[in-house]
Amino acid sequence: MVNRLSVTRRAQAIGALVEGNSIRSTERMTGIHRDTVMRLMVEVGEGCARLMDEKMRNLPCQRIECDEIWSYVKMKQNRVRGARQGYLRVGDQWTFVALDPETKLVPSYLVGKRTTENAVLFMNDLATRLSNRVQLSTDGLHSYVHAVEESFGADVDYAQVVKFYDAVPIGPGRYSPPKVSGQEKTVIMGSPVESKISTSLVERQNLTMRMQMRRFTRLTNGFSKKLENLKAAVGLHFGHYNFVRQHRTTRVTPAMAAGVSDRMWSLEELVEQTSK
Repeated sequence: MVNRLSVTRRAQAIGALVEGNSIRSTERMTGIHRDTVMRLMVEVGEGCARLMDEKMRNLPCQRIECDEIWSYVKMKQNRVRGARQGYLRVGDQWTFVALDPETKLVPSYLVGKRTTENAVLFMNDLATRLSNRVQLSTDGLHSYVHAVEESFGADVDYAQVVKFYDAVPIGPGRYSPPKVSGQEKTVIMGSPVESKISTSLVERQNLTMRMQMRRFTRLTNGFSKKLENLKAAVGLHFGHYNFVRQHRTTRVTPAMAAGVSDRMWSLEELVEQTSK
C-alpha cells in the first residue's frame, strides 16, 4: 500500500513517472505493484494541484502565453457514439496551459473539453492569480475572445497569433511536424507590444508535456482510461515542473524565478508535501 512505502520509495516511483515512463515500466523498474503506482500518482497529482492552487497567487507576471494540447481518455472522439451517459468524460480532452515566457512558470492550467465554458473557467482562474496588467497572447481559438473579455475586462493587452502551415503529403514522413509558412497577429484589445506577441514558448511547452507524460505520447497504448487519472497526471507534471525541475534557461526552477518559492524542492519534499 502507498501508506506503507517510505518517502524514498514513493519518490522513486514518482521520479519514473515524471520522466515519461508508463505505469507498467515503473512497476518493472521499481518493483512497486502497478496498482500502488497508480494510486500514488493520483494521490500526489491531486496534492500537486492543491499545492499550486495555494501557491500561485499575486503573481507579478508581465506576459502570458496560452495554448491547448490534445489528448484523449478511453477512446478517440470518433469512437464516442452519441450523447451517451458520461460522454464528457471520454474521447478528446484538451489541457489549457498558461505560461510566463520570462520565468517559464505555469501559473494555471485546465483539463477538459475545448469549449467556451472551459475557456472562460481557465481565463477566470488565470486572472485571479495575477497581480498586475499583463500582455496576453493566445492562438486563434474563437472562445478565447469571450473568455478574456469576461475574465479580464479592459485590464489586459491581448492579441491572437494564427500560424499557417504547409500541407503535409500522406505517405512516409506523415508524422513529421509541418513547416510554418506564415503567421498573422491580430490585436484584440489594449495595446500589446507587437514584438512580444507570440505563442512559440507555450507551444514548446507542449513538447515537454508529451515527452514527460506517457499518456500524452502519440501512437501509444498508454493513454488515460479515466479522466481523474489524466487530471492527476497533469497536476503531477506541473507540480514537478514548477517546483522541482531546474530550467536550463533560468538555471533555477520556474517557481524560484517567479518568486513563488525561495528554494529548489527535492522530489522527496514534493512527495511529502502532497501526500495525504
